[in-house]
Amino acid sequence: MTKEIIHTDKAPEAIGTYSQAVKVNSTVYLSGQIPLDPATMEVVDGDISVQIRRVFDNLKAVAEAAGGDFYDIVKLNVFLTDLANFPVVNEIMGEYFGQPYPARAAIGVAALPKGVGVEMDAVMELRDSYSI
Repeated sequence: MTKEIIHTDKAPEAIGTYSQAVKVNSTVYLSGQIPLDPATMEVVDGDISVQIRRVFDNLKAVAEAAGGDFYDIVKLNVFLTDLANFPVVNEIMGEYFGQPYPARAAIGVAALPKGVGVEMDAVMELRDSYSI
């Protein structure tokens, strides 16, 4: 097994004992992203739609650093402190992802780091390992 740690300055630094992503062979495990601005490491200002876009932008930066893109994401987990915001996730996800969409779970949680409303993590299978 080959294990490679993925890091990019275009996404927030890890704020704990984890890596932004870990690549094992052709599979990349992207750690949870919250709506932090990578330049300031502060939560972005704005409503839940601003937070969701920032999370997608952070995930995209890590995916690209690993050699992939959103087409390669096969599983997406969405954690929300208010499941009433799920339609907003769906709407914005359509701006970032095309068909075929990844498998996805949406989980309501009591709280998230830094008091944010959304966190997402993903699993990505790099395209060289499968045919389109």
